[in-house]
Amino acid sequence: MAASSLTVNPPANVIRSLLQHSHELSVYAHDMAYPLKAEVTELDLDTGRLVLEVEYTGSDIEAYLARGGLSFDLETLKSSQAVGRETYSLSNITAKSLKTDSTQYRLECQLPESIFVKENRGSVRIPFILGMHARVNLEVYLHELNVPGQLRNLSLGGCMIDIDLADSITIDTDQAIPGVTLEFPNGDSFFAEGNIRHIRPFGKHGYAVVGLQFIDMSASQTESLLRYVNESEREAAYRTGTNAKLTQHSPLFIPGAKEKKILQREATERDRISRQSPMERGVMEVAHQLQVGLMYMKTRHSFPHQMFYDCVDTLRYLVEQDRKTFLYALAFLRDEPDWVRHAVQVAGQLADLTLTRDPHDPQIREAVLGALLHTMGKPLLISAQLPSLKMNMNPTQKTILKGHVKALLDKLHELEWVPSPICREVIEQANERLDGSGYPAGKRGEELSELIRLVTVIKAVNKLMHARNGLPPRSPLDAYRQIHDADTAYDKTVLVEYIQVYGLYPIGSLAKFSGGFLAWIMDTDGKGTPNQVHVVKNLRFPDTNMDSVITQNDFSQIGKLEGIANPADYGIKAAKA
Repeated sequence: MAASSLTVNPPANVIRSLLQHSHELSVYAHDMAYPLKAEVTELDLDTGRLVLEVEYTGSDIEAYLARGGLSFDLETLKSSQAVGRETYSLSNITAKSLKTDSTQYRLECQLPESIFVKENRGSVRIPFILGMHARVNLEVYLHELNVPGQLRNLSLGGCMIDIDLADSITIDTDQAIPGVTLEFPNGDSFFAEGNIRHIRPFGKHGYAVVGLQFIDMSASQTESLLRYVNESEREAAYRTGTNAKLTQHSPLFIPGAKEKKILQREATERDRISRQSPMERGVMEVAHQLQVGLMYMKTRHSFPHQMFYDCVDTLRYLVEQDRKTFLYALAFLRDEPDWVRHAVQVAGQLADLTLTRDPHDPQIREAVLGALLHTMGKPLLISAQLPSLKMNMNPTQKTILKGHVKALLDKLHELEWVPSPICREVIEQANERLDGSGYPAGKRGEELSELIRLVTVIKAVNKLMHARNGLPPRSPLDAYRQIHDADTAYDKTVLVEYIQVYGLYPIGSLAKFSGGFLAWIMDTDGKGTPNQVHVVKNLRFPDTNMDSVITQNDFSQIGKLEGIANPADYGIKAAKA
């Protein structure tokens, strides 16, 4: 017989509910670069005893149990229309580790007796669990930049917010936030000023959590917040069954008309998310880890070099595993932040081309690392003067952005990390040109090595084939022509090599066919002609998406290849998993 919800340990009951769905549990510690993936092997609903198993090859497992106990994040994944993304985090719970094998550990934990956590300032923190949600808007720079998010917990002192990892570049610890707006499902909203207390990555699917303190509140704001905290506590108690007197939802959490429309749109979007292949997940993981590494550089003042080298090694592994599938997966970064997309795509193609030239070249690892790091100076320049990298920039902002190489090198110096000569060469010279028209040093001719000549062509093609500063993307053929017509700026021998490898219809491009169909190019033959495509849209029915992979033998169904199309022109996006 199942135990009554009034007698079970409430946190254990929440965990049991989340474990029924596709999920991931990560053990984290402030001083450790990587979270540990954990599996739940025991969960006692009555006593709150939780046993986790982790694999760890290091010798310092106790570092994950420092600062008073163990901390973990539990995250369900968007596996269906009915189940959205839900999270539950616990910090500093009592735990001990037992080694069961050379790399296997058993973490025996004691869950707290309540889902409500008492903070140092005396207030109670209410977790948003089991479907509770409220939307958040952070006005990071007044009238300039807004960051959306989801509320993860709430107290009279502040809240924890879940945001896209991509948006985390705009904020830092101890940063004042002019406007924090919480919007509850019924339409009620709360506004206050805030201060960022901490920020860290959450899970492996491109999210971060931000701890925020409310500041300078008036008496009326404090009164309103108290009501929202009390209603949130009531809702959490009702959903967990810890108060038998509660028989219905708090009115605050009953969706109004606006919220119902948003929820319906989000459910439809989840249905559109295609199942990612292992290759796509691998590429996306590199993109996420690059952003996590940047977060650590900004908020922890450390350079997680092993994390970045792992990204490099992952790219090389994926190329060697199946290079064409890898090139196709790179295209799924198209809706990541430009600096991330550009870095991973350029580094991925550099790995591909250098391995094609000489798989035993000892320079490859450091060169690819340099390509990954090169654009990281751009988000380091985010400020009130340059509030976003997504905007169409004015001349002053473009000038600021040109300092990104110096900004990165200055940061590396501050963090006391010295790149190898090859890595530094790529970081410093990736924007140089043979005719001296590049930056930051205006080097020319023989001053640029063979490696840099290759990197500059890869970067130039990638820039031209993606929208930037209000300019639409060019087709591959137009991009090749512009680089060829740039007189002596680029090495034409390298350009010819690039065209021979990737062709006029590169894998990962969106092709348009005469029958009105749009399809992603998945593979090409020896002549560079597409021979396998993923059909995603019939323009005669623009509101309907397709999902069909066909080979060259069936191309008669979609017509003749007309050229390369811009995904943005047809509203084709990569949905977030």
